[in-house]
Amino acid sequence: MTRYLPRLNALRAFEAAARHLSITKAADELAVTQAAVSHQVKSLEEFLGTKLFNRVNRGLVLTADGQTYWPALSDAFDGIDQATLRLKSADSSSTLTVSVLSSFAARWLVPRLGRFRELHPDIDVLIAPKDEFVDFQRENVDVGIRYGRGIYPGLRTDPLLEEEIFPVCSPALRDGSNPLADPINLINHTLLHDDGEAGWRQWLLAAHVDGVDTTRGPIFTDSSMSLQAAIEGPGVVLARGALAKADLESGKLVRLFDVALLADHAYFLVCPEATAGRPKVVAFRDWLLDEVRRT
Repeated sequence: MTRYLPRLNALRAFEAAARHLSITKAADELAVTQAAVSHQVKSLEEFLGTKLFNRVNRGLVLTADGQTYWPALSDAFDGIDQATLRLKSADSSSTLTVSVLSSFAARWLVPRLGRFRELHPDIDVLIAPKDEFVDFQRENVDVGIRYGRGIYPGLRTDPLLEEEIFPVCSPALRDGSNPLADPINLINHTLLHDDGEAGWRQWLLAAHVDGVDTTRGPIFTDSSMSLQAAIEGPGVVLARGALAKADLESGKLVRLFDVALLADHAYFLVCPEATAGRPKVVAFRDWLLDEVRRT
């Protein structure tokens, strides 16, 4: 789209003169001569084909067109000023703000942050749990970790983790009075739902099991809560491998059977292309990708 814009110096001269209603004060603010301000205002009037000021008793008064034009121009300069301050502040700050799913933060990211702190003690990480996609233009966030298909126009995108999905439960439930030795044994147990019914239906189809009612059982909108429910209570949940890893290694949960689904979504690190080269962003990206390779 082609923009129909006057020269920036002419806009700055008019905005300052309109704000002060004085050529002298505008010249002082812009550190130029009064003649330079007058010349820029005149060139803008010629460009627009209309007068913007009337001169009254050695002062300035905005014309009707000037009164219409100046507020929009002033708002535009205010927006540029605020965006510049935010950018300079974010670039110089030692804090790195990470927008991330609360479940991924609690189960995967936070337990590993100590290693990042050891490598980069000068960078403070602020975790901002959020289940919606971050709007980098409106929110003060440096990077985001998203769970999706990896199609994020305008953003640098680094793949992190793919997910296997498989049933898990507590050791006590697996070895209890109704042991879980075969997928058909699920008929005697409560199903915990992370993604609703579809996940269980797909897994049971892959396991060639019929007769299990996938409409029963509590539903959780947060994967971390569903895993905790499986640890604490009598139920079986379809777990995401990355999120369940620590609980499986500690023995709080056990994996059931040999059937797993590959999730159609994965985890990605994203950030605006314009800020991808900031030292703190590069440091976090390099560390995170190394942690993924460890995993």
